[in-house]
Amino acid sequence: MRTLLTLAGYLWPQGEPGLRLRVVASLTLLVASRAVNVLVPIAFGRAVDALSPQGAAAAVAVPIAVVVAYGTVRLLSSALSEASDAVFSKVQGRGMRRIALEVFEHLHRLSLRFHLDRQTGGLSRVIERGTRGMTFVLDFLLFRIAPTLVEILVVALILWAMFDISFSAIILASLGLYIAFTLIFTEWRLRFRRQMNETDQEANTKAVDSLLNFETVKYFGNEAHEARRYDASMQRYERAYVRSEVTLNALNFGQQAIVALGLTAVMLLAAFRVAHGQMTVGDFVLVNTYLLQLFQPLNFLGFAYREIKQGLVDMEAMFRLLREEREVADRPGAGPIRVSAGEVAFEGVRFGYRPDREILKGVSFVVPPGRTLAIVGPTGAGKSTISRLLFRFYDANAGAVRIDGQDVRDVTQDSLRAAIGVVPQDTVLFNDTIRYNIAYGRPDATQEEVEAAAKLAQVHDFVLRLPDGYDTRVGERGLKLSGGEKQRVAIARTLLKDPRILILDEATSALDTRTEQEIQAALRDAARGRTTLVIAHRLSTVVEADEIIVLQDGRIAERGNHGALIALDGLYAEMWRRQSEAVEAAEAAAAAQAAEAAFEARAKAPA
Repeated sequence: MRTLLTLAGYLWPQGEPGLRLRVVASLTLLVASRAVNVLVPIAFGRAVDALSPQGAAAAVAVPIAVVVAYGTVRLLSSALSEASDAVFSKVQGRGMRRIALEVFEHLHRLSLRFHLDRQTGGLSRVIERGTRGMTFVLDFLLFRIAPTLVEILVVALILWAMFDISFSAIILASLGLYIAFTLIFTEWRLRFRRQMNETDQEANTKAVDSLLNFETVKYFGNEAHEARRYDASMQRYERAYVRSEVTLNALNFGQQAIVALGLTAVMLLAAFRVAHGQMTVGDFVLVNTYLLQLFQPLNFLGFAYREIKQGLVDMEAMFRLLREEREVADRPGAGPIRVSAGEVAFEGVRFGYRPDREILKGVSFVVPPGRTLAIVGPTGAGKSTISRLLFRFYDANAGAVRIDGQDVRDVTQDSLRAAIGVVPQDTVLFNDTIRYNIAYGRPDATQEEVEAAAKLAQVHDFVLRLPDGYDTRVGERGLKLSGGEKQRVAIARTLLKDPRILILDEATSALDTRTEQEIQAALRDAARGRTTLVIAHRLSTVVEADEIIVLQDGRIAERGNHGALIALDGLYAEMWRRQSEAVEAAEAAAAAQAAEAAFEARAKAPA
């Protein structure tokens, strides 16, 4: 009921009198269609009487007129019904569009925690089934089932008035038995439908997850493993599907048995009365036509009931997404942030993703306007958590994060995020053109502005060498580009946004040394004149930072510039020595490998 009431709000929209008028017009046409439909068997019965031997003495024009009237009534009933559907289609389409858009927008407003926990494949199926369920519920419940039930009562009253209660009683008893059997049997069958949906969603989630991780599957040669996992889900789907279909056959047989019994009883009673002169042949046809006309739309009652109920379940799952609470929301009366200088401050910030595991334990620092702060430390120390708190993916459990003295919790998220640019470690691009991905930083940017940003990011020349230039498609998640090329596109995208504050979250950690040096040059240009936070694993990328803080176990263990920290000979100096030794070892190995390759080449050369 809650789902139906929620749905009703989209079908009777506020501030749209045109759509409300369509709802009224559609329901009026539907009522008129059903009213005319009730007259069809009467017209048919009178046509039979006019053509029977008892009516042979009548003028030829009389049966012709009756037959024409019968055809006209059928045609009018069909026309009114189709007109009702046509008028309502815009209301239904608008409702589907509004719901889908509202869910889509709401999903983008939910917290990062929700999206880290979600399963993309299953979530897409929830939205898809919810919108499809809305269409089915409206079509069958509003325009098929409810009008048919009203028509049954009207027909029972007409037969009672024309003959006596016997025919009404048989028809109502038959239809009552038919409906009861259908609903009870279908309710029992729903378990198999639920199993089908669960296994279908499970299989789809595994398929999407596997395809999104196509490269990982290839790296480990696990195609057969992925196929087995997918097939295991499909086997469970197959078993549920077979049970569903077999029980559907049993349902159909039971329905037809009840229809046959009801028709037989009505025909026997009508035939007896025709034989005794209490009814005409036309009346005999009229009664049987009514029964067939009422049973015909109920032939799909089991299917409709199951789908309506499943549609309501699917819609409820979709509406449940709309009721998902936003973990990070704007405070009432929050205004836009005012960024003048661009100072960033953390004041005693404490935070944990779970109550039982605190990540940051009283972190405090200040980044003066236009300066660069580097944050380093071992894995799990909380480096990336700092950027997520500044961007307000999460709110601090204690303390405050401030920009130019303003607590980020007191301003709107849209204005906050407009002032901050991020170049992430894992750059994910849209499956579109290079132009689209760079312009994503500011969708209304001109081609000249896009190219200017690309030049600053040192990617413009590379793009011009491509056959399609800026119209080159980058593939799913940007897989057609190398790591360095994707990073340059990400930098160009951020430069086009032109933020006052810049976050570089391990932006070069996955690149080779040469590419890293090229990207670092682009990043230095990007950071010029901006307040910059650099989160880094490679210490060689932060030696020029104005200040470096070293995180350990959620606290600031050391702070200072590169020279001061080396002189301190503490944690930072130890990390620097280890990385320097690793680089030297890698360079020595590369030199040895090059020398060996050169020696083999000379040995193979002809004397």
